[in-house]
Amino acid sequence: MNLLQPAIRKTALYFDLVKFSHTVFALPFAFMGAILAARGIPAPSTLLWIMLAMVGARSGAMAMNRLADQEFDARNPRTRERALPKGLVRRGEVILFALGSFALFLFAASRLNPLCLKLAPLAMAVLILYSYTKRFTFLSHLILGLALAMAPLGAWIAVTGEAAAVPVVLGIAVLFWVAGFDILYAMADIDFDRVAGLHSIPARFGIPAGLAISRVFHAVTLLLLLLLIFLSDLRSFYLAGVLFASGLLIYEHLLLLRYGLKRLDAAFFTANGLLSISLFGFTLLDVLLL
Repeated sequence: MNLLQPAIRKTALYFDLVKFSHTVFALPFAFMGAILAARGIPAPSTLLWIMLAMVGARSGAMAMNRLADQEFDARNPRTRERALPKGLVRRGEVILFALGSFALFLFAASRLNPLCLKLAPLAMAVLILYSYTKRFTFLSHLILGLALAMAPLGAWIAVTGEAAAVPVVLGIAVLFWVAGFDILYAMADIDFDRVAGLHSIPARFGIPAGLAISRVFHAVTLLLLLLLIFLSDLRSFYLAGVLFASGLLIYEHLLLLRYGLKRLDAAFFTANGLLSISLFGFTLLDVLLL
């Protein structure tokens, strides 16, 4: 057991480094794209490679983000205890981890179909670009949204071998959902971002405007999710899922209005993680039972 402890500690450090638990934001939407494409449950091998592609892409992107932000994280009181600025992992190790993660992504894409492999480098470019966008644009929230929006579109292509309107609409819904909650999350760093010269909507326009823009983005998300009812012939279970998602987003914003940043973690992680998982679950029921 003593021989395993260093490996276990190192693994835990990397799970924390890439915030592996936050996979719940994108992976359910990838599976949602897959079941809508198949109008049921795709082949187990397809689901496995979709999952591995998602894990590889997201882990590589998060590792790149930590590498790009190492200097800023070391100066920011909220992030200075992270593994890389604290010296708990070496920069070279994180680079190797990122390369290995992206290699997994490319290999998984190659096991799905030729179009997935052709589009994989473009997806990687978006994932890597995001890490640097806060240096030059307050629209970085939308770039992060685009990175996660590729999940349902990529999963649809993995099942069908082609793109279509349904995953594009779902992807845009994810884009605005992610951008909306990332604006809220950026409020925790508003003072540091302004001093460091980093860009975000809250740092540029202030907290009241950031809250308003986030609400508009989430309203767009809900409208697009409702549009899918007509585009993909979805019915009562899916509608119940959208209504539940609406309640979670309203709860998220009311929580911040009442308690401010003190309840940011609950608003950010709990509400949004539950939203993605529950919407996938309701969609699965709709596809299988109706």
